[in-house]
Amino acid sequence: MKLSDCLKALDIFRQEGAGNPEIDDLMIDSRLVKPGSLFFCIKGHHIDGHRFARQAQASGASAIVAQDAVDVSIPVIRVNDTHRALAMISDYFYGHPSHELFLLGVTGTNGKTTITYLVQAIQEAAGINTGLIGTMGMHYKNKSIPVQNTTPEVHLIHQNLAEMKAEGAASVVMEASSNALYDGRLHGCAFNVGIFTNLTEDHLDLHGTMKDYMYAKSLLFSQLGNCYGTGQKKAAVLNVDDPASEVYKHMTASHVITYGINHSADFRAKAIKINPSGTEFVLENAGHSYPVSMKLIGKFSVYNVLAALAACSVSGIALEAMIHTVEQIKGVAGRFEPVDAGQDFTVIVDYSHTPDSLENALSTIKEFARKRVITIAGCGGDRERGKRPIMAKIAVDNSDLAILTADNPRTEDPEQILLEMEAGVTGRDYRKIPDRREAIRYAVDEAESGDILLIAGKGHEDYQIIGTTKHHFDDREEARKAIRARMNRTN
Repeated sequence: MKLSDCLKALDIFRQEGAGNPEIDDLMIDSRLVKPGSLFFCIKGHHIDGHRFARQAQASGASAIVAQDAVDVSIPVIRVNDTHRALAMISDYFYGHPSHELFLLGVTGTNGKTTITYLVQAIQEAAGINTGLIGTMGMHYKNKSIPVQNTTPEVHLIHQNLAEMKAEGAASVVMEASSNALYDGRLHGCAFNVGIFTNLTEDHLDLHGTMKDYMYAKSLLFSQLGNCYGTGQKKAAVLNVDDPASEVYKHMTASHVITYGINHSADFRAKAIKINPSGTEFVLENAGHSYPVSMKLIGKFSVYNVLAALAACSVSGIALEAMIHTVEQIKGVAGRFEPVDAGQDFTVIVDYSHTPDSLENALSTIKEFARKRVITIAGCGGDRERGKRPIMAKIAVDNSDLAILTADNPRTEDPEQILLEMEAGVTGRDYRKIPDRREAIRYAVDEAESGDILLIAGKGHEDYQIIGTTKHHFDDREEARKAIRARMNRTN
């Protein structure tokens, strides 16, 4: 595609330097630029892409898109906002892929990953080829691509939507993080369904206040647009048990579908029974009741299922068929995932890395715990510090034995993170073991028959970030190693 064709996506710009080169791809990382790239100088939270314009030129970039002046000899397209320009050009460059897909976005503090997997499973079972973009990567058919962020950069989203469409996808479900919505990484995505899970404290290091955090998530629902008279199916799926839904329903002109447990809703769960092997409840919808018996465990899982059912109803799938699919699902990697290596106690690995998700996980465990509850908890470095003492308090308050340890310390000192966590449990009984591997070994060795051990915080992650380097580390692997080592010592 010629540069002049790419620029058809923009209304206001100024070209500096003559030329109309061929554009083969779109890049924001100068290290990945190759001949034919159109390089966008993105001003990020920590790095300003304008600093790398000359490096992009040296690597063969055909042209540069920039907000500020850059010292290069190739054509420069000056715009007011490179984020928006990237979104507009990406959508145009890849042929407006989201407009030809049934696109669902999931936003909220907790539950996004599980809901995307549920939606994909339900739609696939109904014969709707569905791609997935989220925390654990981009997935379609047998193809999986890892991602750096919960929601990838906007040009990668449009590129992968186009590839999924070309390979036969009719629908894509994706996680829509507050960071991505605020940064404009979802601009140009024509969503059909926006799903809200819940709003609890997280990401205040970026948003500053809960009000601003709530506003960032509302952008998904305003992005649904006005579908009246277009023949398009569009809906906002909202959790009525969360007060933020009252705000979000006023942020969209689309149809609103509600779900919940505590209040009247279009999809409501009653008579919930939780046990170690699953959850049972009665689903009420449109004046009818449907028994549901699923392998997913916990009240939070009920919310996730309700959200997925409500969202997939927009696709016209029969409710009985959706329930049948949900009842077959065994779980999602790293989400309340059991680790069984033949031990006589229960080990659960969960991604609960926010106060609300940790409290939900422990509340669920206490529903069926018959003996002690042991919890390993940590907090990530270079992330919101205010939740650290809260996380520690929740772990200690809801456990017979709590072990505070490292999560992904990143560039912070793990000991300092633990000190900030300890501020929430002054005078309480707990263990502090900075090395996460040692903490898991200690917890496994301490566990007795019938106990339940929760390893919280990292879930599906197979790495630990120390400094700026990712080291292989998987809580599930470490738990199995520790269990086998214990068994070998006792045999």
